[in-house]
Amino acid sequence: MLLPTTEALPDQTPVDSVSAEQAAALMLDGHMAALSVITPALPNITKASQLMTHAIKGSGTLHYAAAGSSGLLALADCCELAGTFGIWEKQVRIHMAGGIPVSAAMSGDVEDDIESARAVVGAATPKDVFIILSASGTTPFALAIATAVKAAGSKVIGMANNVETPLLDLADVPICLATGPEIIAGSTRLGAGTAQKAALNIMSSLMGVQLGHVYKGRMVNLIVDNEKLVNRATQVVAEISCVSQSIAAEALTMAEGRVKLAILLASGADLGAANDLLTKHAGHLGPSLSTIKS
Repeated sequence: MLLPTTEALPDQTPVDSVSAEQAAALMLDGHMAALSVITPALPNITKASQLMTHAIKGSGTLHYAAAGSSGLLALADCCELAGTFGIWEKQVRIHMAGGIPVSAAMSGDVEDDIESARAVVGAATPKDVFIILSASGTTPFALAIATAVKAAGSKVIGMANNVETPLLDLADVPICLATGPEIIAGSTRLGAGTAQKAALNIMSSLMGVQLGHVYKGRMVNLIVDNEKLVNRATQVVAEISCVSQSIAAEALTMAEGRVKLAILLASGADLGAANDLLTKHAGHLGPSLSTIKS
């Protein structure tokens, strides 16, 4: 029996039988429909973000694991955490079947490599959280990792696009994104991939908020490592502290690029007091600023 994600859409005009513009419209409709399946999964997406937050706060490690297209989506989310939210790079790992590709080719047989899956998780601990993706919910690589890390006491967030599949059964927090048949049958880089990408973005962004790395809708823990981000950080400091760009830039320099610290300095705190406030309030800027202004 075929899984829903591998079936052809019933009564769907084949995209290869219409004009390019019509095909593009059909594909867009498929992406929009895929996003709609995230809504019923939001409660578990929220639970997943809380597990992720707890792992980072508790000096644990976030591990992303997947194969194929899901692996590429996991890689993207994983690699964005340091720059966007200042997550220490040693607290994030990616386990992709066959390794991270360095060319345009990805071998499909690595999805079945159970031994390599078991090998990469030897250091799993009860402090860790594994975010494991499989569109089918049956990928051997994903299942082997989920089984091994649960035995080590790690928590598993499982994301799949078919209901009642083994990965979801193994997960502590199952996230089912039931996207169903695809515009191009079996090509889970379309609907299933869209849903996975959006769900991952929401999970990791919620984690950033819960860690205190977002304040008034702005990134306040970004890594300032290029000219564009220096300008962005300066603007954030200026807006939140209500100071000029020059004062914000001076504070950012004094804070060695640490945006939260720069905001407190620009708001009137000295360096020692600003560091103490952030430590006292577990890195949350709001209550630290309130202390200065009270």
